[in-house]
Amino acid sequence: MKSAAHETFGDPAEVLHLADSPLPEPGPGEVRVRTILSPIHNHDLWTVRGSYGYKPELPAIGGSEAVGTIEAVGEGVDGAMVGRRVAVAGVHGTWAEAFLAKAGGVMPVPDEMADEAAAQLIAMPFSAITLLEMLDVKAGDWVVQNAANGAVGRTLAALAQARGVHVVNLVRREEGVAEMEAAGIAHTISTAGDGWKDKVRALTGGAPIKAGVDSVGGQSSADLADLLAENGLFVCFGSMTGEPMIIPSGAVIFKQLVVKGFWGAKVMPATSPEDRKRLMGELVSRVLKGELKLQADEIVPLADIARAVKASLAPGKVGKVLLKP
Repeated sequence: MKSAAHETFGDPAEVLHLADSPLPEPGPGEVRVRTILSPIHNHDLWTVRGSYGYKPELPAIGGSEAVGTIEAVGEGVDGAMVGRRVAVAGVHGTWAEAFLAKAGGVMPVPDEMADEAAAQLIAMPFSAITLLEMLDVKAGDWVVQNAANGAVGRTLAALAQARGVHVVNLVRREEGVAEMEAAGIAHTISTAGDGWKDKVRALTGGAPIKAGVDSVGGQSSADLADLLAENGLFVCFGSMTGEPMIIPSGAVIFKQLVVKGFWGAKVMPATSPEDRKRLMGELVSRVLKGELKLQADEIVPLADIARAVKASLAPGKVGKVLLKP
C-alpha cells in the first residue's frame, strides 16, 4: 500500500515521502480500515519531528486520525463490522491507504455526516470538549484563550458558545478577527495592537474571567495570567512558539491561580465511559445541527505530502488540511 512515511525524525516537509509499505493484517481484536480521509494535526507533525510525548519506532507512517471503511477484521471481531464507515483517533499510521485500529476504539459515523467532518471528529473536538469540562464553567461565565483561531480554539469557542459560556478569543493577527466572525465565533480580539487588554476588559464589562487556556507560551502566558480573576484556573494546552511559559509569581501568589496542564493522552483514559459517551454524543449532535463546523481547508493527495504539510502550517486556514490516499 502507499503511505506517507519517514525513516528519520526531522522537518516533516523534508523527511516525509510517499512510500510502499506492507498492508497490515489485523490481529486479535483489531480491524483494518481503508482510509478515506486523514487530517494533519500539529501533534502529528511534532511526532514526525521526534519532539512529542510519543516517539514511534522508525521507519514510521504518520497520522493518528481518519475516517474510513472497515475492510478486514481480526480474531474475535464480529465480521458484520466489515463495510462500516468509522471514525478513528489515537491510532498510528493513518497517512496510508489502510491502517489498523482496535475494534472497540472505532466509532460508526452517521450517514448524514460528511467525510470531511468525520475525518476530524474525535481528536481535536474531543480534546476541546474535555478541556471545556476541565475549566468547570457554566452558562454566563467568562473564559479566555489564545491561539483561538486554531483547530482546538475554534472548536472550544463554538462548543462554549453553544453552552452559553462566554469566551474571549485572542488571535495574533488583525485578519484573524474577521476570519473568526465569518465562522460565527464572537468576542475575538487581536493582540497585534496596543491597548488590547483594555478591549478585553471592556468586552467582559469587568466580569471575572474564571479560566484561561494557553496554547502559545512565552509572554503570551503572562498576558493570559494577567487577565485571570482571583482563584482563576490557568490551563497549559500547548506551546505554539516553543518558548517556556512566562507566568509572573505575583499573579500566582496574589491571585491564587491554579496552573494545570492538559494532554489528551492522559485526560481521555481518565474520562469515564459514561462521560465519553455523553461528550461524543454532544459532539455528533452539534456537528449535525451545524453548531460545530468541522471544515476542510484543503484536501491534498497523499503523494503531495510535503505540500500538504506546508499548507497545514500556513496562517489563515479556516479548516484542517486533509490527506486523501
